[in-house]
Amino acid sequence: MPQAAGSATDNIARVIAPEMAKILGQAVVVDNRPGGALTVGIDAVAKAAPDGYTIGQGPVGALAITRHMVAKLPYDIERDLQPVAVVSTGYMLLAVSPKTDFHSVKDLIAYAKKNPGKLFNASSSNGSPGHVSGELFKYMTGTEITHIPYKGGPPAIADLISGQVQLMFESTNSIAPHVKAGRVRALAVTGEKRSSSLPEVPTMIEAGVPGYEVNAWSGVITTAGVPRAVLDRLNAAVNKAINVPEAKERLFAMGSEGGGGTPEAFGELIRRDSAKWADVIKRSGAKID
Repeated sequence: MPQAAGSATDNIARVIAPEMAKILGQAVVVDNRPGGALTVGIDAVAKAAPDGYTIGQGPVGALAITRHMVAKLPYDIERDLQPVAVVSTGYMLLAVSPKTDFHSVKDLIAYAKKNPGKLFNASSSNGSPGHVSGELFKYMTGTEITHIPYKGGPPAIADLISGQVQLMFESTNSIAPHVKAGRVRALAVTGEKRSSSLPEVPTMIEAGVPGYEVNAWSGVITTAGVPRAVLDRLNAAVNKAINVPEAKERLFAMGSEGGGGTPEAFGELIRRDSAKWADVIKRSGAKID
């Protein structure tokens, strides 16, 4: 697990790990190894023996975003890692502090244009989906908004609630409960359609930013070179685990729009989103030292 306990990606892993354990007849232990802009945990998978006993949770940030921001990764994603299956697909959500007067995306854009650089956009870290979602938003709306990276989503959300920062792009998995409790105000989701867990919240396209779309997905990966028979067994276990009624319900409550599929389909998703974020990151000049 390349992120800390309590993160959106960690929450997903802790739903499917016990279900996979039952299906495989093996203990599945969630081992949190955060750090290095998600590279520490992913590197542990890349360097493991290719026997299928080391699997990792691979979020979009690790597999399609930070690879374009870190000067030199200790692994090659295509060469050293093997996609297993998508676990969860979801969206980012643009939320604002309840201390602000913003009640629509248009309100936010109008203020940002009149006050360049004065709004603070929190994210869980440099290179996170929230970070690059904000960069894409600034580019597509012609606004200047100051990015404030945190060490994890929970402290960023806490500062959003208190009004220390004004806005945040965060996965529906982790911020939806705060929206439902009224602790933050939701302005838009970033999918091509509305989120099934927050159907009252418009899409960014509906809210006035044509063409804006960001998907936040996470899946299981393993080490390259794992025998096909083992890969197929892991793939079948993930597909079964996410469809166990209790697990499916918990993932839905987190904002997941579904998952599953073949290793090849997951690999294609990684390649497609990697190309998209490479372009956004190049334009923004964002880097991780």
